[in-house]
Amino acid sequence: MKKISLIIAAVLFLTGCGNNEKEQANQLIEAARTHFEQGALDAARADIDSLRKQFPNVVEARKAALQLHQEIELKAAQDELAATDSLLQIANHELDALQKQVDQHKKALKATPEELTLLTTTRIRRDSIRTQFETLGAKIRYIRQKQKE
Repeated sequence: MKKISLIIAAVLFLTGCGNNEKEQANQLIEAARTHFEQGALDAARADIDSLRKQFPNVVEARKAALQLHQEIELKAAQDELAATDSLLQIANHELDALQKQVDQHKKALKATPEELTLLTTTRIRRDSIRTQFETLGAKIRYIRQKQKE
């Protein structure tokens, strides 16, 4: 009889802890959502990381955290893509202007090695920004695909 009482008490204790863990995990999810809605993406990521570390067995909260994490990463990639697009437009404009100037100097046989070097480095910088732009676009497509699954 005494063993049965101890077993029942242990089960009730563990069940009570499970509910407490679920509540704490849900509070972290809500904090992450709030941070996300406020635009504090790093704070939202930190909340999700805390949830993953502190409550590895609260499956429903981890599923919700995964969905929110995808939304956070999508928003961050979209923001970075917008900034990169602006940089790419500027780099393209600079490269076009410099290319016209160098072409004119080449025709007049007045192009200097410094101009040609500047043209090359400007092209390399533009290509680097373009690669980053394309990578972010691929990341956004991948996140959207994962969200559909």
